[in-house]
Amino acid sequence: MMMDAQYDDAASAFPPLSARASAPGKLILCGEHAVVYGQPAIALPLPDIRAHVEIIAGSPGSGVRLNAPDLGRAWIADAHPDDPLSELVRATLRHLGVDPPDLHITLTSTIPIAGGMGSGAAIATALVRALATFMGHTLPPEQVSALVYASEERFHGTPSGIDNTVVAYDQPIWFERRGPAHSNLITPISIAEPLTLVVGDTGIRSATRLPVGMVRRQWQTNPTHYEQLFAQVGTLVQQVHTALATGEQATLGVLINANQTLLEQIGVSSSELEHLVAAARAAGAPGAKLSGAGWGGVMFALTDPDNQAAVMTALTRAGATRVLATTIHATQP
Repeated sequence: MMMDAQYDDAASAFPPLSARASAPGKLILCGEHAVVYGQPAIALPLPDIRAHVEIIAGSPGSGVRLNAPDLGRAWIADAHPDDPLSELVRATLRHLGVDPPDLHITLTSTIPIAGGMGSGAAIATALVRALATFMGHTLPPEQVSALVYASEERFHGTPSGIDNTVVAYDQPIWFERRGPAHSNLITPISIAEPLTLVVGDTGIRSATRLPVGMVRRQWQTNPTHYEQLFAQVGTLVQQVHTALATGEQATLGVLINANQTLLEQIGVSSSELEHLVAAARAAGAPGAKLSGAGWGGVMFALTDPDNQAAVMTALTRAGATRVLATTIHATQP
């Protein structure tokens, strides 16, 4: 992966009494589902939609305590060793070469849970960073990403590697799945002009494996048809890459709409998603589509500062349970 980072190996003899870290959510701008079948995808970090972790020193003998108020959960890591976050705490401390201290960890997030926006990867990334900071270390993005990927792999099977990479590096990426995670092609991309995005949440939760499994069954039944659809998505991703690099946002909107049409043909959209997409377009958004696995979750609209408020209002009136806005800044890899 063509990204440089420095690693500060020096640990303080007197770790701070508290530490904070955050990590962004993510959106797949284009290419979902087709990416599983060898086509590229483009994913973006969402700088204004984030997960946060705060760690303070616990009382002696209290162990590692985790509190996730957004989930209505609080637990002691040793009492729930199989919990993914409990296990990630242990794995991170092992990586840092330290024994588990007494800690009180609070995890909060503005990222919709199970909405295709990388909430799990963002919480995990913020947790790893906060633990490293508390112990007096600075981990480079590639080590944070590897720890988060290993956690997702243990508890979710074979993740694509998109979420942990986008979130840990906090960079827009081009992603191609090529087999094992270490062989995937992951490169940063250029964005010539800032992107103003509005995210609408349907409030419907659908396990990723369900639409993914349906697509696989359909592909197995009619491979020629589905591979043609996937190839069309791949062509759109190439065109989106160019539009981002040249700042052609009108073209980008047309391509985003075309990707939504293909996702509908693939069978992963829903009436709720399409209702929000239509509302955003009617309010002036040049492009809108679902993002993620589909059958629920979220959609997003490409807007501009002048019509962002109108699009947000339209999505709320159309039934979105949550509406979020963010700006993706211009970047050079």
